Amino acid sequence: MSALDLVVRARRVVRAAGEQAAAIGVRDGRIVTISPYDAELDAATDLRLGDDEVLLPGLVDSHVHVNDPGRTDWEGFTSATKAAAAGGVTTIVDMPLNSIPPTCDVPALTLKRKTAETQAYVDVGFWGGAIPGNIPDLRPLHDAGVFGYKCFLLHSGVDEFPPLDADQLVAAMREIATFDGLLIVHAEDAHRIDEATAPDGTSYQAFLDSRPRAAENEAVAQVIDLAKQTGCRVHILHVSSAEVLPSIAAARNDGVRITTETCPHYLSFVAEDIPDGATQYKCCPPIRESANRELLWEGLENGTIDQIVSDHSPSTIDLKNLATGDFGTAWGGIASLQLGLPAVWTEARRRGFTLNDVARWMAAAPAARTGLTGKGSIEVGYDADFCVLAPDETFTVDARQLQHKNAITPYDGRTLTGVVRSAWLRGVPVDLAADPRGRLLTRGER
Repeated sequence: MSALDLVVRARRVVRAAGEQAAAIGVRDGRIVTISPYDAELDAATDLRLGDDEVLLPGLVDSHVHVNDPGRTDWEGFTSATKAAAAGGVTTIVDMPLNSIPPTCDVPALTLKRKTAETQAYVDVGFWGGAIPGNIPDLRPLHDAGVFGYKCFLLHSGVDEFPPLDADQLVAAMREIATFDGLLIVHAEDAHRIDEATAPDGTSYQAFLDSRPRAAENEAVAQVIDLAKQTGCRVHILHVSSAEVLPSIAAARNDGVRITTETCPHYLSFVAEDIPDGATQYKCCPPIRESANRELLWEGLENGTIDQIVSDHSPSTIDLKNLATGDFGTAWGGIASLQLGLPAVWTEARRRGFTLNDVARWMAAAPAARTGLTGKGSIEVGYDADFCVLAPDETFTVDARQLQHKNAITPYDGRTLTGVVRSAWLRGVPVDLAADPRGRLLTRGER
């Protein structure tokens, strides 16, 4: 074998088949050999990880609101991709909102790509949006390389990204099915939310009551029914109600092509512990009770929930209304892009899960769902995207030290286990002080 650019030797390499000691050989940004740890390999750089370090595949976070262009005071491609790299995430897929304009037609996608191309410290792909009136734009967006289409079934929080009603949802699914695209759904039923009590004031319980599980349950049931009718591939975003899991499992048994995700905050926090007025915890759907959290972990264990992604949805600190603590008017979104891996590992390890489980949920599964066949695993032919993790080291989160643009997160002050020592993108360590070298991705590319 001719000389390699890089060999990474680790006593613990997390692969789909399990952990092993190995030497990973890299050439031209791709993994070209996986050899025994002490194999004689000729390389320009030969790196041996410390005994306290584990080599994971670079994580794939397919649910990130970068908000750029248009709301760059909330976040931006520079800060978001730096935060991703600092958290071991080497690929993100950007949501079509809360940027202005939203990514609902090809010109908006072109603008977003132009905005991102000089800022990306990790690789970046893009979702399109499905909103009222843009059915003619769906196939052109598909042809331009978006990974699928995000829709809401109730108000999204921003007026420029309106929800689909029942007829519009059916029409969008029928169109997307014609080219075997993917519809990803914020599944909460608008009528159930309208009928619920208002979330006014500082009470977290009142906010929780304003987003009842029934709203999520009924919306998921609707999406399943329409997927059966139309044959459209669907993905349920940020599952928070464990009550939807039996119907999702049954739908799969019936041949419905449906996948799911949940988020670190639903697996870490519980409603019983959230103080009144602590609007940094506000997200939609909401963080629910302890018993519900444990059922979400069971859903991950039995495979009904496929993946864990951040739903990083930041805002400026003032929009969180910390001074008043009013859950009714505060922005709903959790900032967590940099913290997803340690947050999940902290909770997973105490329940007996392994780093192989975490890598499957946070790297392999999101890569597979988005069609990134060269990402999310340490295998020959894949991109040499790595996360070097010290899995036993702990740290206390200081929001001011994160790469996120706004120093607010519900994890602030929380002690987590698992320190990301470095992230590698196509065989090169990500250097946050250097120029960015992330690529813009299109659906289907290797």
